Amino acid sequence: MALFASVGSAQALDGREAGLQAAHQALNHLGANSPVFAMVIASHQYQAREVLNGVTSLLGELPMIGFSSPAGLTNEGHFQHSVVVALLSGDFQADAMWLPGYAQSGRETAAKVADHAAAREERQSLLVFADGFNGDAEQFCGAIPSGMSVLGALSSGDINTGNTYQMTGTQTGTGGMVAAFLRGEIKIGVGYDHGWDQVGKQFRVTRSRGFWLRTLDGRPASEAYAALFGYPARDWAFPPLSYLARLYPLGIELGDDLVARAPIRVEADGSFRMNATIRDGIDAYLLVGSRAACERAARDAAQQALLKLGDAKPVFALVLVDIAWQMLLKANPGAEIEAVRDILGANVPVAGGYTLGQIVSADDAPPKFLNQHIVVIAFGEPVQSS
Repeated sequence: MALFASVGSAQALDGREAGLQAAHQALNHLGANSPVFAMVIASHQYQAREVLNGVTSLLGELPMIGFSSPAGLTNEGHFQHSVVVALLSGDFQADAMWLPGYAQSGRETAAKVADHAAAREERQSLLVFADGFNGDAEQFCGAIPSGMSVLGALSSGDINTGNTYQMTGTQTGTGGMVAAFLRGEIKIGVGYDHGWDQVGKQFRVTRSRGFWLRTLDGRPASEAYAALFGYPARDWAFPPLSYLARLYPLGIELGDDLVARAPIRVEADGSFRMNATIRDGIDAYLLVGSRAACERAARDAAQQALLKLGDAKPVFALVLVDIAWQMLLKANPGAEIEAVRDILGANVPVAGGYTLGQIVSADDAPPKFLNQHIVVIAFGEPVQSS
């Protein structure tokens, strides 16, 4: 049985109507094929339960996972206040799982995921969406057994209130993780990259507690950025600077790699609220992004995903983009999707959204938690051996 995919999107005053219209459109595009699995990207401005009611009124008990985002992404570009529904049909199976305890313990959540995966002998790919404000994604990734393929992202929403949600076919909520276990005649290729580079400015992390980066070079983090960019330190605690700080992440040396770690926002006391921990005493390097570098990174990520598919033809692409890209590309919304389509082709359906972090597996190592990246997950039908 061939693999088919379709995408529907809709904008409406309430979440139920938007979810209903998006699901209806996706079903129409799927034609006579029966959906096996659904993904939903919904505006954080909608009520999660309303979106779920609208989508499930047409899709019923179909295995489904979804997350909140400031904007949805499709082949047509970038849409705020919208719901995007992607459907896959083919000879594969999907199980959806609701894990409400993610915010309390990423390690325990990873153990539950691993136990569920171990109950089946077939090779599985795992797609996850988790809360971007609450919970420790690095802890989750570190506790996943090596060799287990895990891909996904952290949902985003209202950065001021920390409002974000996750959903399955029967559950919605905050502070949780949703997971889909995919197995059977489906092949997945993933690629990722980012468009941020070092500019020469270096800081020493002098005080960090949990997810709060308190001081750089012995002074509040906002003062360090104020001296660099020329805006008063007190202004960094208020919009728009409190959110735009994510445009200027820090590069942290992790082994031989320089890992981007980006603030979610700047707090009133001048500290940076992160969603990954940073150790005291290490050096951090200022990173700056550009439109050209991001478009190049999007094409590179799509090319990687295609290569990983091998002989399989891409049927659908899930594109998970850091929320910093939305800020950087504000004058050219949807530019990253155009770059991805340049590589995958205009006829491959695309769905995605903006996230507060990305999760990828590479080779046989545990999954990695990323900031600032674009992740392209290409789904294809395996070539049948004769």
